[in-house]
Amino acid sequence: MAFVPALFLFWYLQADPAAEGRKALEANNYPLAAELYGKAVQADAKDWASRFHLALSLSLQGKDAEAIPHYKQVLADQPGLYEAELNLGVLLLGQKQAAEAVPLLTAASGKKPKEYRPAFYLAEALAESGQTDKAEPAYRAALAIDAASAEAQIGLARLLVKQGKLAEAEPFYRQAAQKPEFKRSLLELASHFEAAKQPEKAVVIYREFPDVPAARERLGELLLEGGQAADAIPELENAYRTSPTNANRLALATAYLRARQSTKALPLLAQAVEAEPNDAALRLYYGRALRDQRNFNPAAQQFFAATKLKPDSREAWNELAGMLILLENYPQALAALDKAQSLGGEENAAYFYFRAIILDRIKDYKNALPAYEKFLALSQNKSPDEEFKARQRIKVIQKELSRR
Repeated sequence: MAFVPALFLFWYLQADPAAEGRKALEANNYPLAAELYGKAVQADAKDWASRFHLALSLSLQGKDAEAIPHYKQVLADQPGLYEAELNLGVLLLGQKQAAEAVPLLTAASGKKPKEYRPAFYLAEALAESGQTDKAEPAYRAALAIDAASAEAQIGLARLLVKQGKLAEAEPFYRQAAQKPEFKRSLLELASHFEAAKQPEKAVVIYREFPDVPAARERLGELLLEGGQAADAIPELENAYRTSPTNANRLALATAYLRARQSTKALPLLAQAVEAEPNDAALRLYYGRALRDQRNFNPAAQQFFAATKLKPDSREAWNELAGMLILLENYPQALAALDKAQSLGGEENAAYFYFRAIILDRIKDYKNALPAYEKFLALSQNKSPDEEFKARQRIKVIQKELSRR
């Protein structure tokens, strides 16, 4: 008979899975707790307390989709149970079922209006379901309970941005960013400032992230776009060291060019073209940089390559023609100029001016004269210096032709 109490205890524990489930739950052994509470529910489908803890054990394992039906059944058995309303509402929100979560969280928040969690999750559900007019006061109610909640501050800030209230949103982003784990939310604010055409405010934020390569890269780009090439260079140099992509290489080269540091820019552009030899726009850019440094032959080579890559580019043919004129390669310059004109567009004064110059220099005065005249007819005082030169050349050509 000495063994009876021990056997009875063993039988009792095996017969009370809910009690064992509670121990497993308290020990954070969620899989075992779910297994034991599942047995309790199988034994008694009306045991709502065990079903509640089964749902809780499942959710603590991240098995929200499995937990949801059990919470719903608990509320069917025990309507208005605060803990079930709150937990189910949170899980539905996590499953992108915000509209279904709203009434549950509204009820939970109404039962405990001084509790932060139901207030916060109600605000989130309202925002996710598109009820922005109700979400804003809900977020403010959550912050009234816990003013230091970075989650609620960010939630309200994002809602205000959606409403076009960027100035009102900024202080909430700033407050949330005081917590290290939310510091990077300021980068989100910076992107909103950019979208709102307020790059100067974005620049201020990006400067606060010297250890974030992407922030420094964007800072450099904004400074460059804002005409502050010299200030952009250190940021773009850092970006290029950290991530030597062709885009970063090109941005740095552009900054060097604008800061009149062409000796640093040209090698980078050469590398960029080598990395992407089939990029016609890049070759045009490099060609112009070479031209501006009076490296005419290499520039012409880049423009010629661009015409091969994109034969229908009027821009590329015009650039090539201009360079060939400077190199005094007149027959090829005339061919390039005519090719550009053949690609469409209205007759323009520049075409006839350069055509006249080429024909004039190869002493084809008969065809140069009407080209100069056509230029004057189209220009109409828009290019006074060139018009003066054209009139002088017309006089000279007319005299030359009269002697023939």
